[in-house]
Amino acid sequence: MKQLLIKPEIHKIDTFDEFYKIFEIGENDLILTIDPIYNTYLKDKKEKLNVVFPEHYALGEPTDEMIDRILSDIKNINFNRVIAIGGGSIVDIAKLFALKQAKCSEQLFLREVPIVKEKKLIIIPTTCGTGSEVTNISIALLTKKNTKLGLSGDELYADYAVMIPELLIKLPYKVFVTSSVDALIHAAESFVSPKTCSYTELFSIKAMEIILKSYMEVVKNGQEHFRTIIEDFLVASNYAGIAFGNTGVGAVHAMSYPLGGVYHVPHGEANYQFFIEVFKYYEMKQPVGKIQDLKKLIANIIGTTEDKAFEDLGKLLNNLLALKPLKEYGMKEEEIKGFAKSVIETQQRLLVNNYVPFTEEDLTKIYAKLY
Repeated sequence: MKQLLIKPEIHKIDTFDEFYKIFEIGENDLILTIDPIYNTYLKDKKEKLNVVFPEHYALGEPTDEMIDRILSDIKNINFNRVIAIGGGSIVDIAKLFALKQAKCSEQLFLREVPIVKEKKLIIIPTTCGTGSEVTNISIALLTKKNTKLGLSGDELYADYAVMIPELLIKLPYKVFVTSSVDALIHAAESFVSPKTCSYTELFSIKAMEIILKSYMEVVKNGQEHFRTIIEDFLVASNYAGIAFGNTGVGAVHAMSYPLGGVYHVPHGEANYQFFIEVFKYYEMKQPVGKIQDLKKLIANIIGTTEDKAFEDLGKLLNNLLALKPLKEYGMKEEEIKGFAKSVIETQQRLLVNNYVPFTEEDLTKIYAKLY
């Protein structure tokens, strides 16, 4: 049985200018990024650069329509490397642009055409959550189906994953919280996954230790303190990415997708809504096993008792960002059963990674409780 795969070559570089020189960025590269990154680090470079700003096409997370519009606009650009400098949305799009292109991106996500990698791929995360720089997954909203789907395969791995702490210093506080809690969820879901092993546990445990201890520092010292320890969160996100890239994630992510797809709730924030409740439900259904180990781990890190581990973890997270009922995002009560049905029908690739199996009824109960 395969234990662990770490595909990209991982680099940590102090500054963007140092990266730019080492990797010899130039006109044969296609760079995907956002305006603030471009204006701060790329605008004054003397080389001719091919830069694409996905946010100019549509705000929010990637959709097949957005991807197809960008593909149409870059079809006459000659490039042999794709460089993603951004958060999860930028990275998800860039992974697709390194592939041999189909007539439309929906064909890739529905596996109607072969997945063939054609370009080198360099990923530089500018948030501390997705871990996408070391995973082989791309997520997009398929507009016709009105839900998010994932495309995975070794062809989507980056060739180089580059961590540059300098790029995260100016993160808005809420983006920091929702992205880092996403990394925490990656690590926790990986830890209880049926596919976990001693190697992935090393990464998931270390990620949780770093994130939770650092969260307690932020609560103690104030919101702005995260900027002084942002490198810790960046590394923890990378560890969590390695863990879940090998084990997959489960019901927390699966249940978040309809909320994100229909109401455009950012990925990490959507996951946060379901995190504690899903794990409490796991415990109710199967209290003995990995969930018990997880509670012990969390209790030791945050300084509480095992029986209060999930409750006190929820309190810690709520001190960073208040949890909201689902109806405050616009979700309607009559959508509860539809969301549960959609998860069962479209997210089996994630649900197989659950600590215990969930039925449509289980999902309905969780949505209803959080509504």
